This record gives sequence, C-alpha cells and structure tokens, in this order.
Amino acid sequence: MKASEKVSVTTAVNSPVPAPTAEDAQRLAAARGARDEIRQRIGAGVAAAAAVAGATAGTKSRGDFASRRAAAEAYLAARPLGPQPQFAAAPEALVARFVAKAESLASSVARIAQRASAPAAVAAWLQAQGLPLQAVISGELADLDWASAGLSVAARAAADADPVGITGAFCAVAETGTLLLASSPQTPASISLLPETHIALVPESRLLATMEQAFAQVRAVGGGGLPRALNFISGPSRTGDIEQTIVLGAHGPCRVHIILLGDS
Repeated sequence: MKASEKVSVTTAVNSPVPAPTAEDAQRLAAARGARDEIRQRIGAGVAAAAAVAGATAGTKSRGDFASRRAAAEAYLAARPLGPQPQFAAAPEALVARFVAKAESLASSVARIAQRASAPAAVAAWLQAQGLPLQAVISGELADLDWASAGLSVAARAAADADPVGITGAFCAVAETGTLLLASSPQTPASISLLPETHIALVPESRLLATMEQAFAQVRAVGGGGLPRALNFISGPSRTGDIEQTIVLGAHGPCRVHIILLGDS
C-alpha cells in the first residue's frame, strides 16, 4: 500500500440494536425447553446409574454375576421404548412389508406353504438362476430331504469354494426387510457369509415387526446367555467405495434369496 493511499473503515458501534421479534422469542423458548429436557434426561440417567451401582455394590466377584445381571435387566425393563414406526401388525401385513423392504434391498423372496417343500423350492430357484445344485447347510436343516430334490448338501461350516449356503434364521424384521441369524455349533456364521449365494428359510411365525422386538426375543430365548454372534443381513453384501458406485458381493454373498415358510 502506498503512503498516499487511505483506507476508510465504517463501524457500527453506535448502530441501534433491533428489538427481538415474537419469532425470536419463540425460538429462544424452544431452545431453552430443549436444553431443560436434555438436562432432565441426563439427570435421570445419572440417578439410574447410581441406583444400579448401589444395588450391585460389593458384588464385583464372578460369583455375584446373577445379581448384577438381574439389576441390569431390571433397569432395561423399566426404560420406555423410543419412537417406533407405525404400521399394521397383522400377519399378512407384516409379510407384505417384509417382502417389499427385502426386495428394495436386492433380495429375492418366495413363499411356500410347508417346510417340507423347501428343498424343491431351493432347487427350482437355483436352476432358474443357472447355479449349481450343491450347497452347505446349517445343522437345523439336515432333517429335510434334499437328495430327492436333486441337491447335494453338507451340514458343516462353509469354505471359500462353496457356491451356495443355506440357513434358517432366528427371526426376520419387517421394519427393514432384515434377517437376524444367531451363531451356534449348529448354525455357523460362515454359511451366510462365505458362499456367493445365501438362501435363508424363514418361518413366517418368526417374522417380527421391529428391531426392538427382535432384541427382546433374543434376550427371552437366550435365557442365561447370548449367542456369540448376531448377524443382521439386509440384502446382498455391497460397497460404494469406488466412485460411489454400488457393487454387490464385495465382502460377502452377491445374492440373497429368502423363502418364507407357511405354518401349514
């Protein structure tokens, strides 16, 4: 800057401050109300944690695990459920929502009347897709007559070379079109993860409305313990890492076929 150049600066120090409007007052009141609600929730959480700590004081040994678990379950049971989607809970309505959500996630869905018909339904779908009639299955499905449908199956954990994995499901969630699989010696997690094609047989009686109901069912059935792993499967594996282009089968199955089993 040259010495002859001058810079003019205008300040608003003495400018009058505009009076707050009714809309400003409403926004301020809403912000204060939200702040007070957050403080109340934090205070309630701290009080509840203190109550649990008091109930379990002096019971840090493994031998007192039952009392600590009971205190934790009582705390969970006393908590109200958060907001949940509102939709019809009738069986056919749940099926319709589950099918729509699952198909929107690139799963395919079929319905059959009887569990005994599952091998034939699986074979027909595999043939229609041009896939081999060879699969690994979870132990809970070993009682079905796979050979009569022309399928060669082995009840074991999956290996990389297995083309098809067939599992049951602990339950399914209509809210999101999601399968919930629980691992066990009879239901290895690898069967739904390693083969390129995953087929799940799901009784319609295990179709639940929401995730909250699914977790409640896990706790109810688990009794004294939970499965080592819970896998939520919402359609085929996918990634969008490269140029935000969705690619199926990047980290797991590229096909998921769900067969809903009727109760007859």
